[in-house]
Amino acid sequence: MTSPHQPGATPPPGCPAQAVPQPPPGCPAGAVPPAAAGHSPAQPDASAPVKLYGPDFAADPHRFYRHLRQFGALAPVEIAPDVTALLVTDYRAALDLLHDDTTWSKDSRAWMQTVPADSPIMPMLGWRPNVFFSDGAAHERYREVITDGFRLVEPHELRARVHHAADTLIRRFGAEGRADLIADYARLIPLLMFNNLFGMPDSYSDQLIAALSGMLEGNSPEEAAAANAAYERYIMELVGSKKAQRGKDLTSWFMDHPNGLSDEELIHNIILTMGAGNEPLANLIGNALARMLSDDRYYNTLSGGALTPRDAINEVLWNDPPLGNYSAHFPVRDVFFHGTWVRAGQLVMVSYAAANSQFGVAPLERTRSGSGSHLSWSAGPHGCPVQRDALLIATTAIERLTAWLSDIELAVDRDELVWRNGAFHRALAALPARFTPITPDQAGATPWDSSPSSSTPSERTSTERQPASAR
Repeated sequence: MTSPHQPGATPPPGCPAQAVPQPPPGCPAGAVPPAAAGHSPAQPDASAPVKLYGPDFAADPHRFYRHLRQFGALAPVEIAPDVTALLVTDYRAALDLLHDDTTWSKDSRAWMQTVPADSPIMPMLGWRPNVFFSDGAAHERYREVITDGFRLVEPHELRARVHHAADTLIRRFGAEGRADLIADYARLIPLLMFNNLFGMPDSYSDQLIAALSGMLEGNSPEEAAAANAAYERYIMELVGSKKAQRGKDLTSWFMDHPNGLSDEELIHNIILTMGAGNEPLANLIGNALARMLSDDRYYNTLSGGALTPRDAINEVLWNDPPLGNYSAHFPVRDVFFHGTWVRAGQLVMVSYAAANSQFGVAPLERTRSGSGSHLSWSAGPHGCPVQRDALLIATTAIERLTAWLSDIELAVDRDELVWRNGAFHRALAALPARFTPITPDQAGATPWDSSPSSSTPSERTSTERQPASAR
């Protein structure tokens, strides 16, 4: 869907003239001229797009989004050194793009020819034969494999797996009375979960987390390339083990799906599914915990009250989404879209964070009531296919932690928290917390004597205290 504004029309109110450019002489109709307006939040600069990486952006991305909006629905940005894109910051424009798979393609192969092969963002945007970078029938075929596989994981079984993973991690630091809830919990929960769901042992978690972190942060071409290679080695080992012996896991189900993925397709769809399931989910858990532990509305209700972990998750999805900018698209033809000319094949990304916050921070009443709809799961044909599972894992992980450690609190002020570099994600570097230590020999139930089950600590304690005849 294109903008109702036509070339040469008066820009919409509040939108500067350069947001509705005329094709320059000799430029084919519908093409975008070189970026007419780049800038930094501190000082507008017509010579360069806004950099969406570095410590300033990581510390306060919403300051950048507010500045970008002055250029209309799309603004020129730099997502890595010498790699530019147009970023959609307008909610309506984002929906129009995400639902229009006729004008917009996910195939990045032509675009890749315009970017240095060693660019640190190539692992995130380089084409692969998977559900994310495909269109039409190929996309539907890959998506069916993923959705059908996850459909075989029953919610109560998934919840039990989360409880077991959470208890395993809490046993490691519970007696210390303090922990980094990112390194010790939020980043490990998805790894334990997805290693298990895809059929790999927990011993592979360090290998996986290092690879995924390097891909998302992309601090240098060398780091990004090494991370990508490590991730592919991990997946190759996984597929090799399941070829030798099938199991009740997603890898085996993907292999045996009637859509008949080739080895290459299988590997790249597992790469995508595990990558999309690990880092963003870890960030969702970490960002929600940070909100709960730094906001008195939650702090006073950790062990009961009106606000819940699901409330914190909803607030994060609206206001601080774990994947702030992504959803790469490439127009199949030159197009005038919401006031900006876009060349065929040009990289256009959606800012879920900017679109969600277009009219300011969403209040708790809105996030709880479901008024409107955030874009943190994306939308349209490429919307997240496993929202239910991701929400269940994140909610259960937070509930389990706060049930065992009911007096947990931040060990530093909220404004001392540091956010990780990267154009794509919204991720804390650390989340120091303190709490009353728990030990295996204390009275009552503890994570040390828990077993994989779908019960909460309080529910299981109640059951354990019943006479055997009443169980």
